[in-house]
Amino acid sequence: MTPHPLISPGALYGGFYLPMPKTTHAPPHQNRANVRLGPSAHPGGINHGAPSPKRPDDRPYPAWSIGIYCGDNLQGLRPHPGARNPVVTRHHVTDIPAAFVADPFMARDGDGWVMFMEVMNVDTGRGEIALARSADGVAWTYEGVVLREPFHLSYPYVFNSEGKHYLLPETLGAGAVRLYLGDPFPTRWRYLRELILGAYADPSAFEYNGRWWLLCCGNPSGHDMLNLFSAPALEAEWREHASRPLIAGNRRGARPAGRVITLDGNLVRFGQDCHPQYGTAVRGFGLTDLTTTSYAEREIGPILGPGKEEWNRRGMHHIDPQRLEDRTWLACVDGCAALTAP
Repeated sequence: MTPHPLISPGALYGGFYLPMPKTTHAPPHQNRANVRLGPSAHPGGINHGAPSPKRPDDRPYPAWSIGIYCGDNLQGLRPHPGARNPVVTRHHVTDIPAAFVADPFMARDGDGWVMFMEVMNVDTGRGEIALARSADGVAWTYEGVVLREPFHLSYPYVFNSEGKHYLLPETLGAGAVRLYLGDPFPTRWRYLRELILGAYADPSAFEYNGRWWLLCCGNPSGHDMLNLFSAPALEAEWREHASRPLIAGNRRGARPAGRVITLDGNLVRFGQDCHPQYGTAVRGFGLTDLTTTSYAEREIGPILGPGKEEWNRRGMHHIDPQRLEDRTWLACVDGCAALTAP
């Protein structure tokens, strides 16, 4: 999630960004995050039982954590009856002092599942990308940080293309949207190239009608803009859509909120509903027209919102739904409790 003065802190404290190194033209590298993977990295967990950390201005971090939902349809998603939600919290993080976990994305790995998430590092004030594993997609084990940069990372949008796994995290501090390759997947990520110059939040890529498309938010602090870029190939030149931006001045669904999916042959995107505050809910939108010169969508309706349990009572702002073999849905989501929650 993007740094935000109220709900999503990242590297933002009291309304101003901490200086970030200029890394726009950083050379390709293999990022091992310099940490040891596995639950035994710190027996008991360095965050287990620790009090809620605070930011330098003494404000508490928001209590984001991750849950698993399921259902027969997108609007019927509910907490998975077999999951002990939240399935991943900051207390499960074993390798760095963590303020929260958020923005989960899943992928198949053999017969099991892997999940990538943002972990807010209390020591640096920056998000890092961590990995968890599951045999069934319901019970998860945290493994460790797999991608760390000298700028804030979040929204680890993982996807597969032609047998290769790519990662497209939010990289605002680099001044560009950056693409990484799993080498090997899922524990190491090698920087490939910049796709788009500029500070765009929550980049969400997908392939449609022989082209690659990327939805993102060009106003990360306002959460009210939707931008669209496309390219003939993933590593080709990306150009912004003729209608730029697609949406402006709308906090009720413009900003991306998770993976773009195909449902019965139709594209569906998810948008953050930031009313009355950032991180309140998720809405769905069906794309009815998508070309390099035209765009149209219709709202499907609310998908996620504040829950009845403490872990997501304040709001929810992210979803990655996966269609299973039996045509039902399994989704990783995140939720926020009260700011002072442990």
